Amino acid sequence: MNSDPSFEIIRINDLGADGKAVGRDQNGKVVFLEGGLPGELVEARIFQRRRNFNRGKVVRTIEPSEFRISAPCVHFDSCGGCAWQDLEYQTQLEFKKKRVVDNLERLGGFENVVVDDILPCAEHFRYRNKMEFSFGVESADSESENKSEFALGLHLRGEFARIFNVTECLLMSETCNEILNWFREFVRTHKIPAYDVRNHHGYLRFLMLRESRKTGEIMINIVTSSAEFPNSRELVSELTRKFPTAVTIVHNKTDSKANIAYGESEAILYGSGYIREEMLGKNFRIYANSFFQTNTLQAENLYNIAFAQAELQASDKLMDLYCGAGSIGICLAEKVQEIIGIEMEESAIISARENAIENKIENISFIAGDVRKTLRERKEEFRNTDVVIVDPPRAGMIPRAVHHTCDLGARRIVYVSCNPGAFARDAVLFDQGGYTLKRVSPVDMFPHTTHIELVATLDRR
Repeated sequence: MNSDPSFEIIRINDLGADGKAVGRDQNGKVVFLEGGLPGELVEARIFQRRRNFNRGKVVRTIEPSEFRISAPCVHFDSCGGCAWQDLEYQTQLEFKKKRVVDNLERLGGFENVVVDDILPCAEHFRYRNKMEFSFGVESADSESENKSEFALGLHLRGEFARIFNVTECLLMSETCNEILNWFREFVRTHKIPAYDVRNHHGYLRFLMLRESRKTGEIMINIVTSSAEFPNSRELVSELTRKFPTAVTIVHNKTDSKANIAYGESEAILYGSGYIREEMLGKNFRIYANSFFQTNTLQAENLYNIAFAQAELQASDKLMDLYCGAGSIGICLAEKVQEIIGIEMEESAIISARENAIENKIENISFIAGDVRKTLRERKEEFRNTDVVIVDPPRAGMIPRAVHHTCDLGARRIVYVSCNPGAFARDAVLFDQGGYTLKRVSPVDMFPHTTHIELVATLDRR
């Protein structure tokens, strides 16, 4: 046993929202740990001590958890993505449901709300239709004498600037993995400089791969600093010859220092600039910067739960708030009389209108604007809304947006959320606005990660 006072013996009894293990030291003080699973007795190095809790890292497992399994990914120990790959899947589901219940009770103060068992994902791997990879000027997995070599991959766990080379990500298809490794060699061969997030110099920033699960079409989106892409002819010729399902190659350029895979201007190097996807019998165009559910097959199950909870009637007028590219409204259009979608992102509204035309939907219209302002300024026009579906960003809705949504007077609000904490906060505001939380249905969209989606039903009192 290590006698160093920075090392302690911890019994782990829970998992936190960020995937950290939660336990108590021998004095009963809460400790948040990197590594470790519920039920384990571990030795941990404590690197931060606070009044009410400590933080540390597991250095040795004394008694392993009965739920521990061998993580299949070769990058599991380094990657900041799949935090729970070493935890058996059924136990992942149990802790995700527990997190939803805890948020409702602790943050929202709700009791006796029906929380369904979480809907599992049929595919535990290869389920993502979109992955973003970063370039780094220093490969985190290179030898010390070769530190200047760039990396193309994902962030080391807990580090924003260090990138390691991903040779295979089990969350995306084998073809996309082949494209990732091919692209790394192309950059190395042509000596194209990577971007350094520390001093904001360099060129290559992100490589985004999108793949339709239904059509098999693949998009390659390259995000760089503002300049033309060097060797673009060779890139297009060689890449499309080797990967015929790569139907479009897009180049996004940005001067922003923000570490976000988004361009301020866009050029199409090859193809149409979009790929085609199918969902619930409808066709959608997905552009480089479009929001589209990242797990296509499980998104269909998520939408079906939302649609069933909405209990729509043929005469209903439906509001689709934070509508993105219009996928929810377009899939529902045949069930109601009229749909109005609101979304602040102009490019998403353009995509939504194109998708409506593509599917010959005539009873849907889209408004580009802030949800809060639009509902406030056009409240008389929207006051006869029957049902509202909201699918806000991860941060949830701002209070005034909740207030104006309540003012619509809809008999039912169906809330789709990717953040149980933000939802619990918003559900309190809806309750204050006259709506009762009836039911919550968690959905596992992203196995092996801490992320949780849910669908909630709120009825007007």
